[in-house]
Amino acid sequence: MLIRAITAFIALPGMVAYIIPATIGLHSRLPGRYVALALIPMCLGTLLLLRCVREFYVAGRGTLAPWAPPVNLVTGGPYRFCRNPMYIGVVTILGGWCVLWRLESLWIYSVVVLCVFQVRVMLVEEPWAARKFGTTWDAYRVQVPRWLPLGRLPLSRLVSRHNGRAKA
Repeated sequence: MLIRAITAFIALPGMVAYIIPATIGLHSRLPGRYVALALIPMCLGTLLLLRCVREFYVAGRGTLAPWAPPVNLVTGGPYRFCRNPMYIGVVTILGGWCVLWRLESLWIYSVVVLCVFQVRVMLVEEPWAARKFGTTWDAYRVQVPRWLPLGRLPLSRLVSRHNGRAKA
């Protein structure tokens, strides 16, 4: 399964977050600007993405790829705060590329990727999770926001409060 996880990482976010934007930027033949500033979102997004892939592999017993999806619903790690942190990681990395090259084509690519993620989540992933995980998914979906955890508590604290055992 480790080989599947690595292959899925290279084939999916590897292409979308690294290969395609780097190709666009290098093709422009412009020098990279604000390298140190660009590295911040790129590193943060990469760390988030790797943590999500780990959660899928360890807790979910699967990969991020549709051909080897997780067996268990992943609700730990970054998934305590939002339902799609992997996509947030990818978009954050794309933001770093945009800072590096300041190309309109990279901004357009990033917006298109974000829109594709939204449509995929709504039309493919969430219906699949509802069928696969049933009421567990329903409870998770109600407690954890799809994208940004603005003003929300982590799932573990919400569950504890719901059970009458509020944590300090």
